[in-house]
Amino acid sequence: MRAIQMTEFGGPEVLKLTELPRPEPGPEEVLIRVTRAGLNFADTHTRTNSYVQKATLPLVPGGEVAGIREDTGERVVALVGTGGYAEYAAAPEERVFPIPSELDDGLALAMIVQGTTAWHLYRTSGRVAEGESVVVHAAAGGVGSLAVQLGHPLGAGRVIATASSEEKRALALELGADVAVDPAPEGLTERLIEANGGRPVDVVFEMSGGEVFEASYDALARFGRIVAYGIASQQPNAVATGSLLRHSRGVVGFYLFHCLGRPGMFGDALSELFERALKGELRAVVGHTYPLAQAAQAHIDLRERRTTGKLLLDPSA
Repeated sequence: MRAIQMTEFGGPEVLKLTELPRPEPGPEEVLIRVTRAGLNFADTHTRTNSYVQKATLPLVPGGEVAGIREDTGERVVALVGTGGYAEYAAAPEERVFPIPSELDDGLALAMIVQGTTAWHLYRTSGRVAEGESVVVHAAAGGVGSLAVQLGHPLGAGRVIATASSEEKRALALELGADVAVDPAPEGLTERLIEANGGRPVDVVFEMSGGEVFEASYDALARFGRIVAYGIASQQPNAVATGSLLRHSRGVVGFYLFHCLGRPGMFGDALSELFERALKGELRAVVGHTYPLAQAAQAHIDLRERRTTGKLLLDPSA
């Protein structure tokens, strides 16, 4: 089968198209013929072995796929861990979910990681209360575009989006944000407070780290929370306990895959997201679909913020 394999860590050039044997599913695993593989920003960290979960070589990257179960012929979306950038992938059966017939592969892939992340930012880590203001950074991205749409249905009183271009900010407003601002660190604290009617904000969903984290933290109200679910800038932050105490602020981390070990946390969220999509309450912003051989270019585009929404790989192209 055709697959993208890494035999070393490094830049996009380490993503090599090659021929590999079809994977053999183990006990309680299923084999999936992949119709689309999802791309995530985390994949770019895996490529350099700088992700939360360390990788081993050789490696076929890609943690999520949509496709056809070889044993039943059912359309499914699945978390495979690794091996997604290929024509076939094996997945634990407990992490394989049927796709409703009315939904396409792109939407299913947007929901399985980005959608469930957005849901848990509100419900599990942010614990957003009715009427609270919420800041969604990278609001035109995979998680951000869904978090914007979930804001008011999940109780947010005001949804403040940030995005890096006029076009992306316009998309965030179209998706339901009340206001959209530039995410540049300089002056960001003041812009967020101004966007909230001159009041500090209640909750921030933050995935950049570094200066954006600091500026967002400084914009928090009393009892406000910042939820860190990524470090795209690869710039770490340190928060002083004295600052937390003086301002009654909270800093919470969120890593989606910790939900997998707790029954219901993952499947229930995905089911709700599919239901909302079927009712027309939630749509996925699906960006470009790249041929499998262009996985390296997809990584480049993703890192350089040239993309919008969910990115996909087509193993048949």
